[in-house]
Amino acid sequence: MMSRWNAQLLLFDFDGTLIDSKLDIATSVNLTLAELGLPQRSLEEIYGFVGDGVKRLLRLSIGDEGEGRFEAALEIFRSHYLAHCVKTTKFYPGIAEVLRHYGGRKKAIVTNKSPEYTQCIVDGLGANSLFDAVVGARDVADLKPEPAMLHRILADLGEDPDRTVMIGDSTNDVRAAQAAGVKACAVGYGYGNREKVLALQPDFYCQRPEDLLNLF
Repeated sequence: MMSRWNAQLLLFDFDGTLIDSKLDIATSVNLTLAELGLPQRSLEEIYGFVGDGVKRLLRLSIGDEGEGRFEAALEIFRSHYLAHCVKTTKFYPGIAEVLRHYGGRKKAIVTNKSPEYTQCIVDGLGANSLFDAVVGARDVADLKPEPAMLHRILADLGEDPDRTVMIGDSTNDVRAAQAAGVKACAVGYGYGNREKVLALQPDFYCQRPEDLLNLF
């Protein structure tokens, strides 16, 4: 893995990298399941479903028993999550310091979360001024590990892939970075599987948010 390197654009995954959002997500999933009359899931089980967008989250959560009610589940979840998305969600300890430290660099959020939910949380945390762009997945083709969102934000911000790093907790983030031709920085404090992430040989690895302070 690389030592200190001069990045001009820092791309951050959202859930599991910048924010700890898993309890609000799980609460909203279980409220959805209860409204549909389906068995609720354990928190840990739902946490394991996070990372590939809300549609996959709900498909896994409702299972085969609720397959015929998937569209209803999406609408019910939307209502509950918009009401709960900043009840307990917050930046990980140390992340605010990281964002201040890189105040002179361009920064963006690139997430598999939908734009609606992402912006709702950014607004709720009062964090709009901290980022030059906020990009959420608009459809399946956008979802990381596909590089579409990274390519789009590089074009929108006019930045060079050679001076860009994607920071995230999952294999999706590392693979998207590699596909887009930008550096990959994996973090070990989020929701991802550490062994699987490291097996992809990211350019950087951080076990704690504060470790990011010394890399770029």
